[in-house]
Amino acid sequence: MVDAVVSFVVERLGDFLIQEAEFLGGVKKKVMWLKDELGWMQCYIANAEEKQIDNPMLRKWLSDITEISYEIEDVLDKFILQVKPGSFISSFIKGKLFETGKKIEEFQIRINDLSRKRELYGLRALDDKEGKSNSTTLGKFKQLRRATSFTVDEKIIGFEDEANSLLAKLLDEEQRRSVISIYGMGGLGKTTLAKKLYHSQVVKMKFIRRAWVSVSQDYNTRDLLIRIIHSFGIKSKKTEELKDMSEEELERYLNGSLRGRLYLVVIDDVWQKEAWESLKRAFPDSNNGSRVIITTRIREVAERSDERTHAHKLRFLRLDESWQLFCEKTFGNSDVNDADAELKALGIEMVQKCSGLPLAIVVLGGLLSTKSKLQEWKLVREHIWQNLRNDSIHVSYLLALSFNDLPYRLKLCFLYLSLFPEDFEINVERLMRLWIAEGFIPQERYQILEDMAMNNFDELVGRSLILIEKRCWGRVATCRVHDLFRDLAIQKSNELKFLHIHDQFKPSTCDPSSSSMCRRQAIYLAGDVRSSLGISNRNIRSILFFNPDKAKVKLNFPLMCKFRFLRVLNFDGYDGRFPMDLYEGIGKLICLKHLGFRKSGVSKLPSSILKLRRLQTLDVFSRVTDLFTVGRATEVELPEKVYKLHELRHLVGLFTGPLKIDSLTKLQSLKFVNSKSWSKINPEKLVNLRELSIYSRLCTEANVFCFDSVVKLLRLERLSVRLSSGDSFASLQPLSSCSDLIDLRLYGNLKKLPADIDVVLPNLECLLLKNSCLTDDPMPLLGKLPSLMILCLNFNFYCGKKLMCSALSFPRLEIIKLSRDDQLEEWQVEEGAMPRLRGLSMPQNSRLRIPERLRSIPPPAESEFETGELDPLF
Repeated sequence: MVDAVVSFVVERLGDFLIQEAEFLGGVKKKVMWLKDELGWMQCYIANAEEKQIDNPMLRKWLSDITEISYEIEDVLDKFILQVKPGSFISSFIKGKLFETGKKIEEFQIRINDLSRKRELYGLRALDDKEGKSNSTTLGKFKQLRRATSFTVDEKIIGFEDEANSLLAKLLDEEQRRSVISIYGMGGLGKTTLAKKLYHSQVVKMKFIRRAWVSVSQDYNTRDLLIRIIHSFGIKSKKTEELKDMSEEELERYLNGSLRGRLYLVVIDDVWQKEAWESLKRAFPDSNNGSRVIITTRIREVAERSDERTHAHKLRFLRLDESWQLFCEKTFGNSDVNDADAELKALGIEMVQKCSGLPLAIVVLGGLLSTKSKLQEWKLVREHIWQNLRNDSIHVSYLLALSFNDLPYRLKLCFLYLSLFPEDFEINVERLMRLWIAEGFIPQERYQILEDMAMNNFDELVGRSLILIEKRCWGRVATCRVHDLFRDLAIQKSNELKFLHIHDQFKPSTCDPSSSSMCRRQAIYLAGDVRSSLGISNRNIRSILFFNPDKAKVKLNFPLMCKFRFLRVLNFDGYDGRFPMDLYEGIGKLICLKHLGFRKSGVSKLPSSILKLRRLQTLDVFSRVTDLFTVGRATEVELPEKVYKLHELRHLVGLFTGPLKIDSLTKLQSLKFVNSKSWSKINPEKLVNLRELSIYSRLCTEANVFCFDSVVKLLRLERLSVRLSSGDSFASLQPLSSCSDLIDLRLYGNLKKLPADIDVVLPNLECLLLKNSCLTDDPMPLLGKLPSLMILCLNFNFYCGKKLMCSALSFPRLEIIKLSRDDQLEEWQVEEGAMPRLRGLSMPQNSRLRIPERLRSIPPPAESEFETGELDPLF
């Protein structure tokens, strides 16, 4: 955990050496010393945290390292703040260099003192037997997991469908040795499901030779081989003989013992795909149907362990299954009628908080089984996660294993998730931008920061630390964190002084001493927050406001101007008008990289934002709701010289008026720009624009939208154009220059598709057409698109009565939506068309006649077709 902070600061020091090289002079060697010394310490820290987690002296030592790291970062940012790019080396800069050099000398003394203390108090390198022993709580927990691997719960609730499906895979006719991988979040029941299969009577009858081994993170291949041999019951050699054999000899011995025999082996709790790679040579493929079951938390391990792998993602329990499991553990039976009515209501509430995680439900049930009074249950509910942690070492340590296994670059990204409120649906795009603004995503050559951030997100999802909530148009739109993992992240963040949460409704989270030291502040609003900000750390990096209920908030902006290193300022749902001093003072926050006024009703931004030369994201999208407008988006006017914000990467709002952004070469997304404003922009310099949304308002005369300007955006991937009534599109033909285009949404009169649409849009994956008024059946042409996966044909897309899909058309289509269109009567689909179709959405009571085989295809989630934030305008 501390290694993540230290590693982050080491990277900052490296960047500082590169970016400020011309100013550093004699200070450069001191900065290099700091970087190298922290780099060496980093190796020790990672080992120390894992091996001696229960050592209070070590925890104090690690806390001191964290404090020094934060202070080093402050010194770097102060220097960068004072020495502006393009400055001459003046006497002022020399003075600041001298001041910085003195501070670094102080850090050198403190770091040397920490090294001395490490020796003085015996905090050695932890590479001896004592450091590697299983005497710690974590070691005991690992032993407990191994010891219980063969215990069988006579009554396992849930996963009947999963068990039957995987049992069929175990017993099928496939003769080649194959791997079945079960993956999912810690505590979800992967081992329980594997045991259910392992001890199944039909499995015992088929696989005479069976073995089970638990791997864990710090596995030893030689030890695993010996334990597998013992588990199989192979007795031709004594234990002493096995211990004298080399790893290769053990492999040969196990392979020879199994050759020609039908076997099943369970490799439980695998963390690296290399673990199976190091074992697989010992398991012969005798073409007799032998099987391997792997359980893991990590998707990549599950999917890439073997060339013949069936990866099964384990689901969470449904509410009815969760309640049944809870009753079994609490009351000793599954009859919910035996429970007192008030206790039952509280029980259901707490079970819902567990979100289908069996581990949490089992521990909760065990805790409440000894409590019969209503007041006792209420006390548990008030502090549910703390109670679960205190009652069982499994909860804290089982989840902590996932966190501890993260590389340092992912630890900070994961901890950042705890800033968001409980059960909050996190917008993934905004999360990526926040990570980048915080500096958690280091710049690498030829890599786009947003792509690297998405790789980090995908890895956290693959490690079962983030849950995908909604998908929209082929990509993940929102996510959430299970409450137990959020609680873990808050706990770890508090230890690191990484963040502080101010929640008026949970005073226990508003510890003033914590607020004065933490690096980030999340404020769950209502009322006056000036007192919270007044005691906050002056060197704070982020302030995020969450106000979903749009309560009236009192905010003193000059107070916020004291936060000179602020990188992120995000107002989510700020209600009412911003005070005038906002417009005068915001330019003082010159370190800002992310400024968000989403849902705040801001209609005009002050010229003072032009001083924010480091700004990467400006998000001012809002809706107004009053007696005359329902959810209508607020149009926003930007300062005329917005082109001065050279670092701008994302510009989000309903923009109107002149938009001088031609020189913003780093701009990647522009949402949403008025078509008239867009027509006056020269897009040739927008070389990195990947997402563009254009809209038009009603006007007296009809206009034709041409794609000539769009085709100059050579990296464009996502394009949305919404025309008002009476406007129309010109030919799509020019889009053939946009070879990266994968998402196209057109709202307006199109009339005709190009005959060579598969050549024009060869990589298109998602397409929406609304009010297109096509005169010819679009299916023959759309069916030629080789990459199309999602198709939405919305209101008035076609003027005819019949649709026809020929055989072999839509080769990759997975989801299709047809909106109500009273003119349509029949949809014919030949055999062989849409072979991958898994989701079909049609309006209820539609009179459209469709083939019988399509009626069994389920509708996709509504979120798959959420068409964007501007829909209420059209």
